[in-house]
Amino acid sequence: MPDQSFLVRGPRVAVRRLSSRDREEIAVLDRESAELHHPWVPARETTEEAFRAYVAKFDRPTHEGFVVCLRDSGAIVGGVNINNIVRGGIQSGALGYVAYASTAGRGYMTEGVRLVVEYAFAELGLHRLEANVQPGNASSVRLVERLGFRREGYSPRFQYVDGAWRDHERWAVTAEMTGYAAGASGPGGGGSG
Repeated sequence: MPDQSFLVRGPRVAVRRLSSRDREEIAVLDRESAELHHPWVPARETTEEAFRAYVAKFDRPTHEGFVVCLRDSGAIVGGVNINNIVRGGIQSGALGYVAYASTAGRGYMTEGVRLVVEYAFAELGLHRLEANVQPGNASSVRLVERLGFRREGYSPRFQYVDGAWRDHERWAVTAEMTGYAAGASGPGGGGSG
């Protein structure tokens, strides 16, 4: 079992950084979840080299990669990324997440993504997170709605997924909307900006 140095804990799940040691567990989860993910999530190559390169992108200051784990066993139930982090006067990032079939529908990802959103505002000093969701992905839309994101717009042909450019709805949340107004003090205020 990978190191369980959790960054944040909730009642049922906890969040830690993604590690190259997670490759085998995630490869199995990805295979078991292929039907759940299609056509919403691009297929991920999980060879050692490809996974190592994927994890390495989170060593850059513009990307953060997390896994959501069950608190009692440490088993991975989902993944959350904050990509394209922009500092300065914007303090924003793009939120992405994935659930796995074996534990979907139990509220683990609602709890896990909520923990990451709180961590992004309180610890990373971000002010805004944006989630881009394909309109037909009802489960993902319900997740961001439950977490207080507001629909801000529609982006035609936004991302290349499953062999085609797919439309996405833009959903966003700010620190003030969640009660983490530390980001309201401006750039550099709150967290490790």
